[in-house]
Amino acid sequence: MRIWIIAALTGVLAYVGLAFYRQPENESKEKLILQAVVQLLGQLHFKTVVLDDNFSHKLYDTYLDRLDGMKRFLTVQDIDLMDDYRDSLDNSIQPTDLNLNFFNISYDLINKAVDKTHMWYPEILSHPFDFTKKDSIETDGEKRSFAKNDAELKDFWYTYMKFETLTRLNEKIKAQDALTEQPEGGKKSESETLGRLNEDIKIKDASTEQSEGGKKSIAELEAAARADVKKDFDRWFVSLDKVRRSDRFEMFLNSITNVFDPHSDYFNPKEKADFNINMSGRLEGIGARLQMDGDYTKVVLIIPGGPAWKQKELEVNDKIFKVQQENQTEPVDVTGWVVDEVVGLIRGPKGTKVTLTVRKPDGSVREITIVRDEVLLDEGFAHSAIMDLEGQVGNVGYIYLPKFYADFENPNGRSCAQDVAIEVEKLKKANVKGIILDLRNNSGGSLNDVVQMSGLFIKEGPIVQVVGRNAVPNVLNDKDPDVLYTGPLVVMVNTQSASASEILAAALQDYHRAIIIGGRSTFGKGSVQRFFDLDKAISGNDDLKPLGEVKLTLQKFYRINGGSTQLRGVTPDINLPDNQQYIDSGEKQLEYPMEWTEIKPVQYSQDIFNITGIDDLKHKSDQRIASSPVFGKIEANAKRIKQITDETKVPLDLDEYRALDLSRDEESKAFKKIFGSIDALKSHNLDLDLPEIEADSSRIGRNQAFLETLSKDVYLEETLHVMKDLMEVNHKS
Repeated sequence: MRIWIIAALTGVLAYVGLAFYRQPENESKEKLILQAVVQLLGQLHFKTVVLDDNFSHKLYDTYLDRLDGMKRFLTVQDIDLMDDYRDSLDNSIQPTDLNLNFFNISYDLINKAVDKTHMWYPEILSHPFDFTKKDSIETDGEKRSFAKNDAELKDFWYTYMKFETLTRLNEKIKAQDALTEQPEGGKKSESETLGRLNEDIKIKDASTEQSEGGKKSIAELEAAARADVKKDFDRWFVSLDKVRRSDRFEMFLNSITNVFDPHSDYFNPKEKADFNINMSGRLEGIGARLQMDGDYTKVVLIIPGGPAWKQKELEVNDKIFKVQQENQTEPVDVTGWVVDEVVGLIRGPKGTKVTLTVRKPDGSVREITIVRDEVLLDEGFAHSAIMDLEGQVGNVGYIYLPKFYADFENPNGRSCAQDVAIEVEKLKKANVKGIILDLRNNSGGSLNDVVQMSGLFIKEGPIVQVVGRNAVPNVLNDKDPDVLYTGPLVVMVNTQSASASEILAAALQDYHRAIIIGGRSTFGKGSVQRFFDLDKAISGNDDLKPLGEVKLTLQKFYRINGGSTQLRGVTPDINLPDNQQYIDSGEKQLEYPMEWTEIKPVQYSQDIFNITGIDDLKHKSDQRIASSPVFGKIEANAKRIKQITDETKVPLDLDEYRALDLSRDEESKAFKKIFGSIDALKSHNLDLDLPEIEADSSRIGRNQAFLETLSKDVYLEETLHVMKDLMEVNHKS
């Protein structure tokens, strides 16, 4: 026994020594980034977090979950090699003892584990599965333990591949049955069908089973399903092979920042550029969206109005394999590159040229030169429509705001507050009777724009309180006494309305300026973040730059009534059932969120459109919802989703799986028909918008899809009912 222990320890020490001495070329840069991020967290983060054993345990668990949360690669033997660091990770990120020993070991382990499993699945999939055995798979990684050793892990992969094959086999059976002519007596019963399947699946070798009348046997379908699984996993492992050390390191780095809170993150230079593009709706490039397709980068969308769209040669499904700048004599072969590296070569300053060598779908190869220009992603900007609910209320303005965007790099760039003001002005010219501001699925953005936008609907006054590490509230005020719109206002939210959306909804609710309508609560993100450029934070080391940026939570924001939206979100005045109402969602579902707190309220009041009779509005809405077949189905569907979410163990017997899938299919079909067109609900564009829409065929298509979506929106239908009630109450008052 003692000899075995010594041998085991010798193996561990040899492994640790190997990982330690085989220092990667970029480890110096990684250490510099790690040191800078940890120092900024300690100096600036809103929350004081002690770097002790408790922190180390949280960091270890968070990183391990991200490394292999589904427990598909690592074994207990692998975990044992990392476990010695569970109590000491806090020390390893301190400047005095900064080291990446743990990360190096984990990086080597996960790479070897991926390589190992890469060899298993093709062999497993080379033989038919027996789907008559009464076994099952646990699909929730949190409910499973790590395999004890490679033999147990390979057993799991056998079960995993069997499950993946079963799902595809089931779909193939359904597709074939749907094409099969029904017998004269009608459709076979489910028990008859399952009985036939049970007999067919006992045949293990597809070569011995003959097709009858062109209809494939279960064995043939099973073989095709296994082939599909292999193809999908071949693609997946190609992408896993392209995961770089930097990707794993950033995962480790963000595990550190996220122990402080879920919204503090490290951004490499490419990710920060993408963030800026998302927030500004503007980029300088060719105007095409790309994705990986095997070893090639494929064009999946040409952005209307962009340089590629104007040039007309680059097309969807073209595969890019070379990129050449105008100052280069030879192109760079980007075959096998990850997509963000390819994008980095293709983007560039306005007015410069880039030449792409592409393979067309017909196999021909072409060189396409495009002059880069500014590209506006207009689908992310505010836009409006006119809504009518026939027989109830008409000519109501509707503004959809997908995010609180702002161009932080360009003071003259697009601003959502300015854009919403423009939409409000257009709606006023159309003499709308009320305005609906839709913030559903709006994840937030610019805090400054929240204050400005709130000021469109109230006189000057406090909008939000912001508190930093010093615990002294800073009240952000709308200082403009002018009010752009004084009429009835309803704000739509849901569980994914977060951050800036919650500030706006909370302010308008506290002022009794608008009715807030939506699910049980909004997301619950009550914190403010700011970016810090690590290149500026660290002097010297120019040979290692650029280092990227870190987004840190510096402040929490509070409503003007003193309460925080952190964790609790904003509770709407009128609640509408949705599919997520029985599932934990939002900030409280995230790991290590900051706690809910409250501070003193500030004085606030306004008399623009002081809503009264909210209880009466809620009572009328509750009555409509209770009698609505559609909302009744939404309520039932929410319970069904909760049940499915909780049932994570899946049978691998074909009969049982088919029966389970059939029952869920029948339920799903009933709910798929929930959101059909609503005859009374009509939407149309403002006359002022039509010339711009009609000038571009792609814009016409997007606009048509936008209007069609509105005409099927049962939540918008109920919101219009509420708007009608609100106008009646206001008229009486």
